[in-house]
Amino acid sequence: MIKSTLCYIRKDDEYLLLFRDKKKNDVNEGKWVGVGGKFCENESADECLLREVKEETGLTLSRYTFHGIVYFHSDKWDDEAMYLYSADTDDEELKDLLPECPEGTLKFVPGDEILTLPMWEGDRYFLEELLAGKTDIDMHLYYRGDTLVRTEKKED
Repeated sequence: MIKSTLCYIRKDDEYLLLFRDKKKNDVNEGKWVGVGGKFCENESADECLLREVKEETGLTLSRYTFHGIVYFHSDKWDDEAMYLYSADTDDEELKDLLPECPEGTLKFVPGDEILTLPMWEGDRYFLEELLAGKTDIDMHLYYRGDTLVRTEKKED
């Protein structure tokens, strides 16, 4: 199973998102996601988070929250365990000086607009919980091709 991290970085009432529009053959092309990526060998979830955020945004996170794990199951791609985070930044220059990212275009989006953006259908389920501040997310998303066919989550 692939392991990855995904982080939604908040500045005031906006979140830094990545519009996937630069990589060839990108499964996420045309969709909005947080920043993150796959674990390197012998890397912990926190180490992966910090490395990926630094690579994609230039930020060195000092405050972040682990929200849980989302498991993706697919008939088309390898299964994945995604460690979900949020973080806060008070970097005043970041909003005006977003770095170039090889994965796509970085943009701050108002929190109340996030769920209206083009994204994987299953992302809406875990984002609703993350935006509500839940820190015990345990969710399984099942896809057939690009279509979400079932969700399962641990109830409180």
